[in-house]
Amino acid sequence: MDLSKEIQDFVLNDAVERFLKYVKIWTTSDDNSDSFPSTNNQFELGRLLSEELKILGINNVVHDKFGYVYVSLPPSEGCEKAQSIGFIAHLDTSPAVNGKDVKPVIHKNYDGSEIKFAQNDELSLTFKDSPQLANYIGLDIITSQGDTLLGADDKAGIAEIMAACAAWQRFPELIHGPITICFFPDEEIGKGAEKIDVRELPPVCYTLDGSEIGVLETECFDAWKVNITFKGLNVHPGYAKDVMVNAIHIASRFLSELPEEQLPESTEDREGFYHLSKLQGNEEEATATMILRDFNIDNNYRRMDYINVLKEFFEKLYSGLKMELEFEHQYLNMLRFLKKEEKIVDLAKKAIEMAGIEVKIHSIRGGTDGAHLSARGIPTPNIFAGGLLFHSRKEYIPTLSLQKASEVILHLANLWTNT
Repeated sequence: MDLSKEIQDFVLNDAVERFLKYVKIWTTSDDNSDSFPSTNNQFELGRLLSEELKILGINNVVHDKFGYVYVSLPPSEGCEKAQSIGFIAHLDTSPAVNGKDVKPVIHKNYDGSEIKFAQNDELSLTFKDSPQLANYIGLDIITSQGDTLLGADDKAGIAEIMAACAAWQRFPELIHGPITICFFPDEEIGKGAEKIDVRELPPVCYTLDGSEIGVLETECFDAWKVNITFKGLNVHPGYAKDVMVNAIHIASRFLSELPEEQLPESTEDREGFYHLSKLQGNEEEATATMILRDFNIDNNYRRMDYINVLKEFFEKLYSGLKMELEFEHQYLNMLRFLKKEEKIVDLAKKAIEMAGIEVKIHSIRGGTDGAHLSARGIPTPNIFAGGLLFHSRKEYIPTLSLQKASEVILHLANLWTNT
């Protein structure tokens, strides 16, 4: 199936317009929240998407009490027997960087020079930050103003799926089988699939949550979360000798024993890591939260063994110190499930090629809702959304990525009608 210039222009303009709208909606998730979704604004974005889908004439839309949006598109005439497939993106943005009051900026016809940010004089974006930036000279690039992240992770995926829905409604020649769309809350805090109703999903899905244009991801980290509690004893510092057990000071020393060569800032490619994300407390009690990541689950077991040994050593070294460890498995490497699903991956490769893009097979140095779904029997590889430097004030996306990801969805839906 060839896409006419009219269709290509339509999905470009529609995806960009929607993306610029969606990133302005504050949907940062909150790992400390007891509600689901963790923040109400995610529910509000879901409500907006539900309304927009109905405006497109798509009425089979469910927005449930947990914030999930499920959408069913009936097949094109003659495609009723085609395999049902799904496309997924997440509603939230990372809590690591401010996601409130995002003001997107379009840098027209990027000339390869340093990109400056209007709300942060000390911030700039260069090839050193992201070598891929050199591939987008001459294109339009979208950033924030530097005081927030942009939110391409995953507002880009949402915009691309919505643009495809709009194209299916406008151009009946874009045939497809039964399609399910699902927008998830709380992916960034590892809870995206926690309350998913898998009965609403087809047996094959694709997430639109990958990075640079052309990327197809079939492998992700094995992931663990570690909570550590340090319990000490506080007394007046003037009379503390041989009595005080300073919990937060000891916690700092404990965490400094993590091997520096296994921290995120020292690792790449298939190297795993320890990542400290939070340390708080006082002399009496301190808590630390970290994540463990590796493509090989056995390497994470070794990291947990090291933490346990370190705990025993510190409790002996500091008399009166009590420590508690809690290990929580977050998700499995989805490769173990997808390596059996050659057809699902091969069709994604072909769809990317049909959009005129080189396929780049990557391993995700992160996670995806596709890992949870794959483990629950719904194989779900990850297709590029097109942004780079996610979770950063330097985050950016070329408008071409928004167009091409939308085209890939259209091609992929068509390919499944012929299998």
